[in-house]
Amino acid sequence: MDESHTIWIEKYRPQKLADIVGQDEIVERLSSYVRSGNLPHLLFTGSAGVGKTTAAVTLAREFFRDSWQMNFRELNASDERGIDVVRNQIKQFARTTPLGDATFKILFLDEADALTTDAQAALRRTMESYAQTCRFILSCNYSSKIIDPIQSRCAIYRFKPLSPAAIREEIRRIAHRESLNIRPDAMEAIVYIAQGDMRKAINALQGAAIISRDIDATMVYAIT
Repeated sequence: MDESHTIWIEKYRPQKLADIVGQDEIVERLSSYVRSGNLPHLLFTGSAGVGKTTAAVTLAREFFRDSWQMNFRELNASDERGIDVVRNQIKQFARTTPLGDATFKILFLDEADALTTDAQAALRRTMESYAQTCRFILSCNYSSKIIDPIQSRCAIYRFKPLSPAAIREEIRRIAHRESLNIRPDAMEAIVYIAQGDMRKAINALQGAAIISRDIDATMVYAIT
């Protein structure tokens, strides 16, 4: 793919747990699962753009290494909210044998709080039935919308909005890689617009960079 047409939130998505910024305590605890070789069901909760999806993908990469794509599946619950997605796609993946040297697979269900109550009840039964072959990572914005029987079966990780320092660190890294000159007022504009959401910050930087490689606050506000 032409690098000029690459979406930066994907180009600069961390490939390792250690590269995730602003969630140090969570990263350390997830890394301990990799070191132990075992994993409980997990529930990631927090606002958008704080690293939930990245944490799930990098965790799978480190558990399964070369076979991670064969043993990991990502679904978005907001696409199909009903019970059929649990009975069909989720159950079908969970019941099959892990590939390679893996002892289990990982199913990542994003926006799990979009599932109906009936679908969540079916999901809970699937989590119980196939715990030997599949671990579930559920991601949501609001843990209060996840039924208690699922919450009680998961280790819960609450991702906090990213600090201004974490946003600045990542924006400086990307600006350096892209040979951008980002002025101090532009940096503060990006931090303000992001409100703790790294996706918003990186998208704002890329949008401004299309206008000029010498970025000031006016450009940032013009495209957000």
